[in-house]
Amino acid sequence: MPTYAYACTSCDHAFDAVQSFSDDALTLCPECGGALRKQYGSIGVTFNGSGFYRTDSRSGSGEKSGSAASSKTESSTNAKPAPAAAPAST
Repeated sequence: MPTYAYACTSCDHAFDAVQSFSDDALTLCPECGGALRKQYGSIGVTFNGSGFYRTDSRSGSGEKSGSAASSKTESSTNAKPAPAAAPAST
């Protein structure tokens, strides 16, 4: 169950509450009875790496995506760059 941070708009009392997703948000401060507001912080998730592909979450397709990735690597390493144009002489 997630933990939500609340702060009172009247007395600045701040606290955390463990609530289910289906629970209604708290509206009254337990200290003074004033209005509460949720506080939002930064998310603790970071995405690192080259990306997420649709085939990453499917079972049984490991061989297909692995062979496709290796063929892409081979074709990119075998490709030769185009020759540079010679400078124009005047």
